[in-house]
Amino acid sequence: MTVPTPRAALPLGDARALLFDLDGVITPTAEVHMRAWSRLFTAVLSEYPAVEPYTDADYFLHVDGKPRYDGVRDLLASRGLSLPDGEPSDPVTADTVCGLGNRKNEAFNAELAERGVEPFPGSVAFLERAEAAGLAVAVVSSSRNAVPVLAAAGLLDRFPVIVDGLVAAERGIPGKPAPDTFLDAAAQLGVAPEHAVVLEDAHSGVRAGRDGGFGLVIGIDRGADADALAAAGADVVVPDLDQLIDALPASDPEDRA
Repeated sequence: MTVPTPRAALPLGDARALLFDLDGVITPTAEVHMRAWSRLFTAVLSEYPAVEPYTDADYFLHVDGKPRYDGVRDLLASRGLSLPDGEPSDPVTADTVCGLGNRKNEAFNAELAERGVEPFPGSVAFLERAEAAGLAVAVVSSSRNAVPVLAAAGLLDRFPVIVDGLVAAERGIPGKPAPDTFLDAAAQLGVAPEHAVVLEDAHSGVRAGRDGGFGLVIGIDRGADADALAAAGADVVVPDLDQLIDALPASDPEDRA
């Protein structure tokens, strides 16, 4: 991986918008995704005795932060395997990229229904300070389940702009690590990229933020490795967003005027 050139990043206190990834940043749904991917590929790879079995490391290396079908392709490619792409309408029984991706989504929805999801307390506190400071906020997620996850976490009404995997597919927007979904969200908020902050826990999302020319890219290390997030382009890496609350203004500038 190429190490990004150091730059003068936008101070968090000068930001006008915050673009949050969802899984691993606002909610611990990465754990749900990890269990769903493991359930899928433990079974799939067992059909190929000559290849290495699935491990949790595969989640971070090949699928984390990517659109679901891209994750399927990349994981298969890591084992020298390939399947026909198929169509998004493929049933979960189909031996296609889309069929496997739909099977993973079925497993994810089952996990979400059975266990629910609670947001990270530090992220909620950070969001509340951002709202009090008058910052615009959006969720930018590769997941096609962003709306039900936010609803399950009780946060759906807090984000006026949500650009997730469904929106990207419907509008033909390339997913992460391309920066296009972040750029689209910033445009909807009416904020130029250089005045917006990307908050990500995945290498692919961090690269998207850096390549999109965003003023500040914050990496949240939930297990992806702080050094790797920095190498991907994060200007700042923290274990939890509660460490950055004091860097945000305490109130809306209009209220302070």
